Amino acid sequence: MTGQALLEARAVSVAGRLDTVSAVLSPGQVTAICGPNGAGKSTLLACLGGLLTPDAGTVRLGEAALLSLPPRDRARAIGFLPQTPEIAWDVSVEVLVSLGRIPWAGAGGQGEAQGAIDEAIAAMDLAAFRHRPVSRLSGGERARALMARVLATRPGWLLADEPLANLDLAHAAALTARLGDQARDGRGVVLVLHDLAMAMNHADRVLVLDRGGLVADGPPGEALSPGVIAAVWGVAARWLGEPGARALSLGKGL
Repeated sequence: MTGQALLEARAVSVAGRLDTVSAVLSPGQVTAICGPNGAGKSTLLACLGGLLTPDAGTVRLGEAALLSLPPRDRARAIGFLPQTPEIAWDVSVEVLVSLGRIPWAGAGGQGEAQGAIDEAIAAMDLAAFRHRPVSRLSGGERARALMARVLATRPGWLLADEPLANLDLAHAAALTARLGDQARDGRGVVLVLHDLAMAMNHADRVLVLDRGGLVADGPPGEALSPGVIAAVWGVAARWLGEPGARALSLGKGL
């Protein structure tokens, strides 16, 4: 299935934002993209999602250049949640989530579409808000509804830019678990995260960007080592606790 093929950046450059970044991402994993402000994280994610055309280099989905695929095929394969998504109309939560089925219009039956919508609403704990207009949602509720719209597509790849930013602790934990489940089901999950502890505890792989370049790529314990954190963020730090439940202790700036 095309959506669950490898997603690969080959020497991707965007003037002033990315400099020859290469990475081969595998389905079945949660990959976190980390780095300080202005490092190029959102730019790389947009390139991987086919929303931004690199100035040089290519992004490939399996054997095909991503931008050569018809837009509908890209939309079926890759679900993308931007950092500051916009909602143009004051529709109900259910209608908003149903927009995730647009790439599948004319394929499958109504039962399959409704099943995907119901599953996404349940996954994001939105059943009580199903018929509520999005204008009457809190910021965190709206963020959950937007993620449900992405999940309703049932894409092979899930790309999200700071998806935990507006969520309370319980819903952030629930979404993190849900994204992990998506990876275990064989999908690829790529997240831009500022929370290094979340990346350390929940990602299978971490890409660290700094000033547009890829400076670390590997398991969280390697890519987010105290040495990398010191070099990239300029902060003395050490990890406390056991694997899967680590906390970052920060010292003085370097």
